[in-house]
Order: sequence, then C-alpha cells, then structure tokens
Amino acid sequence: MKRRGRNPQLNLFYLVFFLSFVLSARTQGGGGGGANGRIQFDAGVILDLGSWIGNISLSCMRMAVDDFYAVNSGYSTRISLHIRDSGGDAFGAASAAIDLLNNVQVKAILGPQKSSQASFVMELGDRAHVPIISFSAKSPSLSSTQSPYFMRTAYNDSTQAKVIASIIQEFNWREVVPVYVDDEYGNGIMPFLINEFQLIDVRVPYRSSIPPSATKSQILKELSRLKEMQTRVFVVHMTCDLGLKLFTIAKEEGMLTEGYVWITTYGLTDIVNLMGSPAANAMQGVLGVRPFVNMTSKLRDFNKRWRKIFHQENPHAIITEPIVFGLWAYDTVWSLALAAEKVGMNNLTFQVADISKSSNDIASIGSSSVGPKLLQSIQITEFDGMAGKFHLIDGQLESQLFEIVNVVKNGMVRVGFWAPPHNISGWKNSKDKLDAVIWPGEPEQVPKGWEWPTAGKNLTIGVPVKPGFPEFIRVDVDPHSKKQVPKGYCIDVFEAVMQNLSYAPYEYEFFEDKDGNMNGTYDELVYQVYLQKYDAVVGDVTIIANRSLYVDFTLPYTESGVSMLVPINDNSKKDAWAFLDPLTTDLWIASGVFFIFTGFVVWVIEHRINKDFRGEPTEQLGTVLYFSFSTLVFAHKEKVLSNLSRIVVIVWLFVVLVLQSSYTASLSSMLTVQQLQPTVTNLNELIKNGNHVGYLNDSFMPSLLKRLNFKESKLIAYNSPDEYHDALANGTVAAIVDEIPYLKIFLNKYCGKYTMIGPTYKTDGFGFVFPKNSPLVSEVSSGILRLLESKKMGDIENNLYGNRSCVTQEETDTSSLSFHSFWGLFLITGVASMACLVLYLSHFLYKHREFLQSWVPEESFWQKLAFLAKLYDQMARPDANKTGEAKEEQVDVMTNAAISGSQTPSSISNHTIENFESEEEIEASSDEESAPGREISRQNPDPPSFADMLTARDQSDR
Repeated sequence: MKRRGRNPQLNLFYLVFFLSFVLSARTQGGGGGGANGRIQFDAGVILDLGSWIGNISLSCMRMAVDDFYAVNSGYSTRISLHIRDSGGDAFGAASAAIDLLNNVQVKAILGPQKSSQASFVMELGDRAHVPIISFSAKSPSLSSTQSPYFMRTAYNDSTQAKVIASIIQEFNWREVVPVYVDDEYGNGIMPFLINEFQLIDVRVPYRSSIPPSATKSQILKELSRLKEMQTRVFVVHMTCDLGLKLFTIAKEEGMLTEGYVWITTYGLTDIVNLMGSPAANAMQGVLGVRPFVNMTSKLRDFNKRWRKIFHQENPHAIITEPIVFGLWAYDTVWSLALAAEKVGMNNLTFQVADISKSSNDIASIGSSSVGPKLLQSIQITEFDGMAGKFHLIDGQLESQLFEIVNVVKNGMVRVGFWAPPHNISGWKNSKDKLDAVIWPGEPEQVPKGWEWPTAGKNLTIGVPVKPGFPEFIRVDVDPHSKKQVPKGYCIDVFEAVMQNLSYAPYEYEFFEDKDGNMNGTYDELVYQVYLQKYDAVVGDVTIIANRSLYVDFTLPYTESGVSMLVPINDNSKKDAWAFLDPLTTDLWIASGVFFIFTGFVVWVIEHRINKDFRGEPTEQLGTVLYFSFSTLVFAHKEKVLSNLSRIVVIVWLFVVLVLQSSYTASLSSMLTVQQLQPTVTNLNELIKNGNHVGYLNDSFMPSLLKRLNFKESKLIAYNSPDEYHDALANGTVAAIVDEIPYLKIFLNKYCGKYTMIGPTYKTDGFGFVFPKNSPLVSEVSSGILRLLESKKMGDIENNLYGNRSCVTQEETDTSSLSFHSFWGLFLITGVASMACLVLYLSHFLYKHREFLQSWVPEESFWQKLAFLAKLYDQMARPDANKTGEAKEEQVDVMTNAAISGSQTPSSISNHTIENFESEEEIEASSDEESAPGREISRQNPDPPSFADMLTARDQSDR
C-alpha cells in the first residue's frame, strides 16, 4: 500500500498554532521582557478621570514611575501602569477591575478612588489574589480584616474623628450635627464620630444625610431643617463636588453668618485648593482638618516639576500644588515598585480560569501565584515618602500629625496642629490651644454653638396663674399698656438672670383657661414644655424626680424641702409654784442631799474644837441645817477653825455659786419668755391619730403624702394662706404640709401662732423649666449662681419676706436644768467632803488608840461605840502655844483606873467623862492661860504608861 505524503498546509497550521501557544503561555506567565531584558510588572489603575483628584493622582503616579526608575535604574523590574476610568460610579470601577484582571492579568490594582467602589473591587482582589491598594478610599468600613488583599495607603477616617472631637472639646460646644453624604464613604465614619462625641459628653441631636446626587431643592430642604434647630455646630463629611454645592446654598440661606460653626473633614478640606475662589467665597470662616505634610526641599522640587507638567496637560487648571491624595498616590507607586523588585518576577504564573467564559465575566478571573508574596512585601515596606513616613500597620498607613486650617479670604490659614492621642496645639504662639480663628460672620467672640430661639422668633415662657401666694407669682395689670403682666419673686429672679444673657427677646404666656383660671395642675404645665408648646416655664415650680424625666430644670433658686405647719401653745407655768420649774426633780433632790451632807461633814470636823458647833442636840441639828443652807446666799455666821472644814466649805461655795447663777437665769427665762410648744411633732403622729392634713391646691403634695401612708380621705386642699389659718384655727386640720418658702410667707403673716416642724421631706426647691438637653439650662443655671452671690439677690428676697423676724419654736424653747448637767460639780464636792471626813476620823482614832487597845473583849460592840461617842463629844482642850487651833490633852483616866484596880473599861470611861472639866471651866481656864502677864499654875500629872496600866490591872484581879 502506497504511503501518502504530509499535507503542507496542515504543517503550516500546526506551526502557527505552536508559536501562538508559546507566545500565549509567555504572556500569561507574567509579562515579557522589556528593553534590555527587564521584566514588565503590570499594575492596574482605577480612577475617576473626570475629577480633579483623579487627574492629580494620575499625574503624580506617572511621575512616581519615572522618578523611581531614574533613581533605581539597575532594577530588573519595570512597572507598567494600565489606566482605567471608573466614570465616578461603583459599576464602572467593577467593570474596570474585571477587565484588568481578565485581559491584562495585572498583579496589583491601584485604586479605586472612592470607598463605595472599593467595597466591590476588594472582593475581586481576594478572588484573584491580587492586592488592591487604595490611597483615597478612607472609610473605616473598609479594612484588611474583611479583605486580606485590601491595603489602604491613606489615613483611616476614624483617626480624624478624634481630631474633630478634640476641636469640639477645645471650644466647649455641647451639641453637634453631622452633615454627610449618604453612601459608603459618608456612613463609614459615623459610628466612630458619634463614639468620640460620647466620650467627651457631646450630644448629637440629629444626623443630616444627603444623597450623593442630591438636587438643589433636596439640599435646600435639609438646610432649612438645620436652620430651625438650635444647634449651630456642623461637621461636614462628603465629596468635593457635593460639598461645594452644599456650602454655596448654605451661604445663600444665611447659614455662614455670625453664630454658625462649620468643620470639614480632610476629604473636603482641600476644596479651596482644587476649586479656587468659588469655594473660598462660599466657605469663609470654615475650619478644616487634613494630614500635615512637611514642606521639605524634596517636596518643594517635586511641586515645581509637577506644576509644570500638570498645567501642560490642564492649561485651564488653577491648582498650584498637588493635594495630599496626589502625594499618597506617588508614595503608593514607590511602595509597589519596591515590593515588586523584592519578590522577583522570573517564574510567575497567572492561572487562567475556564477560557470558555467571556473575558468580562467574573467567573473567568484567574489567580495570581505571586499575589501572597507581593502582599507581604508591600506590608513590610518602609521608606520616607513624599507625604512623610510610609509605614503600614494592619494594612493601612500609620496616622501621624494633622493640621487644622481656617478658610480666610482666598485661601486657607493654618491655625494649629493635632497629634495623637488628643493633643491640640497652636501654630504660632500657643502651645495648648489653637491660634485665633476667623469664624463665619467674623464675630469678636467664639460662637456659643447654639441659638435658641432661632432667628426671628421669641421664647415663649409659660406662667402659672393660680391664686394662693401672690408673693411668688401673680398677674398684675400694667398701668400703661393695660395688659396683664406676671409679677412676683419668681419673675424678678428670672428677669435678673436673663438681663445678663444676651439672647433673643422672650414673651410670657399664661397657662389659663377661657375663664382666666389655672388650666390644669403644675405637672400639666410642665408637660407643655415637653409638648413644645412652651419654650420654658417660669414660676413656683418645684424640682422633683418624675418631672425631670421629660424636661430639664435649672439649679434651684429657693430654699428646698417640705415641712409641716402646726399651731403652737404657751405651756409655761406662771403660777405659785413656778419657782420650782428651773430645776428638775432629780436636781432638787441631789442639791438637798448635798446641802445636808456638807453641813454634816463640817459639824463632824468642828464639833470638838468649835463652840459654835456645840450645845444641846437640837441646837446642834439646827446649827448644821442653818449653816449648810445659809451658804446658798453666803449668809452663814459660824466661823470654821479646822483647815479640813475650810476646804469642804470652799468647794461647796463654788458649787452653790454655779447652781444659784443657773437657777436665776433659767427662772428669769421661764417667767419672761413664752414657752411655745407645737401641738404635733411629727407626721407619724398625724397618721396614728387619723388627723386631717391640709396642702396647697394644684401642687405635688397629694402624691407625696400618699407615699407617706396618708389616706386620701384625710387630705384637704386649700388655695391661700388665709384658708390655711382658718383651717388650723377651727381645727379642721391638725397640720399643713407644704414647701418651706410658702410656709415662711405664712409665718410672716401669722407670727407667733404657728410653727414649722421639719423638714420632713427633701426636695430641690424651685427651678426654671426647659426642654430636655436645652443649652439654656447650663447658661441660666450659671446666671442663677452669679445672682445668688450678688447683693441683688438679697434685695429680691427682702421684697419677698420683708424685714420681719418671727421667732420660731426652736428659738424660744427653754427646758429645766437637770442633774445630768451638774453631776460633775456634785462629784467634786462629794469627793472633797468625803476625803476631809475620812482624814479627820482617821486622825481622831489614831490619837485615841490607847483607849481602843484597852477594851475588854467581853464588851459588846454597842458599848464600845457608846464609849467612842462620849469620848468624841467632849470638848478638846485648846493648846496655849497655838492660837486659833485646838489640841486634845490626854486625861489621867488610866491612872485612876490603875489606883482603883477594880474598874472595868466601861466604868473607867464613865468615870473619865465625869471627871472632865466642864465647858465653862475649860473656857475659863483658856481665858486665864491666854491672859497677858499671867503664869500658868495648873499642873497635870503625867499619864501612866501603858505597861503601868496593865500592871495595875493584874494586881486588881489578884
């Protein structure tokens, strides 16, 4: 069988197919060799080329490629940028990313420009293992934790939330309204911004979200709503195009005038540089934050070169230097070029998915084998970039220093810096606060951050119109205008406070029905503020817990507390026995006992040596009582001779002096001052007795009394002080329970008939009512404090209470003196008297110890005691050698006993006593011995010794 030859056309087909396969494989392998054998590194770029930021960033990226390889000409890799236009929307960015991954098979994508675009593109990067590196998508909702192949070479927006919060805190603004674009970019920062505000106790009453493609009518509607609010501090976070439209309309609506504060995030701060005078004219006085870029010589040279290149491509542009996004784009290209060189591209492959799919289909996206290494290399890359230090932490650029700028005239002026964690400093002089800021409208002072009421409106102040206590609040007729006007203490205080606050005028509105009566209770009046019928309430409104649930109160401007008003009776006794009242029974008894005890001690000591304390028993008893009680008026005539008795008398006279003075003062008070005592002392007594209790109508007292266990049937409402008086006088009620300011007014009118007991329940006094979270609360409270410290408040209170002084029950209460107040004095005199008595008796027994030793054991105790009593009763012989003192002389009793030999101790004592000289003889002998020029002829035999007495006694027994 003949062999057929091979078809030449078929061979040519195989050859072409083989070459195509080889070229295709080489292309899919990661780029062909460039000039001089260098490897091409394909990188995609997705930008919105219709925006200024996109154009600036693109020019900076191209310059970065040229500059990098001009410096690093020996590198083996060369980055090739593949530019795609997103068209400004997420769909365009996604289509561009698919095209770059499928058709170009890029190894990295720089961009996209917006956060809303990046949220989808980063998912494609994860699928293809291609790093997505964005230098302008700053939303905190985008992070490497959600997408490991996403990296942000820009500051996270959560960082500037701290900067803005520090500015708010710097000027002590308490409310802020965020105004943001309603997309991924705008919503991403909100949780972080709100959280930072909460940390510094700043309230966010409203969040203003504006659609990305909002029309002028939509923006105008939202601004009108903001204009009607009291908050005047706005934080704007949106794109440049939308931001310019917002500020232009806001200026037309008069919202960039005095009192307003506008702060922009750094996505909008550079709008003046981008759009020139139109933006500057619309944003005069606006504060902005942006990353600080140090102007180095390298950056200055770059700006000069960039300006020349950019203006050649955009001859009508007014931009003079690249904004921070352009610098970040420049540094991003450098970081990618460094990482690509480190990884190397000789053996890279890009695994292609199912080639049957369309090149624009997501399913056809392949996978980069070099992606993980490239991602890691970029994350560890560090260098000093054009915008500062390039260092990624957790997949995003490390935040450093921010600058705070102020839009003034045709440009921006730097007024300070912010460095982590929360430090603000000035640029020129100040270290701890910003330089002078030119605010919208150029006011002389820092805006207070709120306006209430808003322009063109007056505050509507609700006023109660109930009768009762006109001193606090009442309705008078103006003699000039013939209109009803509120008057009273509460109005005086409110107007005095408001005079020092430069706010819009206010007008009063009475809370009354068609008949001119109070249109409800005080709780209902307060609730009108919550319903926004009134902007505030001024009157005798008490600060209590349940009211503060839906309104805010200022600091109280009156005395606080609820007390009880009861009648008083004069319980003083002005009868024949009133002189006994100054001292209590126990003090009377103690005084009498110590009077007698002191007289007894003096008699015991003086009896043997002082003739004034001798005589018949009845005479001696009278002497003791007379001497002790006469010391009460210091009229005792008896002379005391012993030093011991003198000590007793001196101490006792001091006690008597104190007792006498205290008694006199107490008796005088009781006889001259009314003893006013309340008929009821506490609320529990009223509850126990089932008494009726009165209170002021339309007040919160019923709820309070019910909580204190009063029955509703026992509560009676009254409308005026006169009704209070009538009810208490005729016994309809046993007490009135009301607030202390009311009761003081009542007591001034009915002084001396009633008294206040308590306070029994604490309240916060009267305060002015404002809506919840109203900035006026702190302002008016500060004004109240200043007023309370001024002399003017004293004048206002004098108009309320007058100069009358009504003595209260506590001030007139006098009580009897008790033993408890004087027990220390009685202790002193008792100890002194007892000590002197013990010393005297010890001395007496010691001097007569011979008689005690001579007692016969058979003698009874009573016989011995009788012997001592008779011995003590004898008058002691005075010593001639010592004038004024008495010294006992030993009697020759035992000698007689020894001679007789047969006498017992009892008979000896009787004999001894009978043989003593009489008192007259002793006195006569004393006179003779003391007479001048006379000699003492009397001789007494020496007493026998104790041994002689024993010998004589033995002989007698034998």
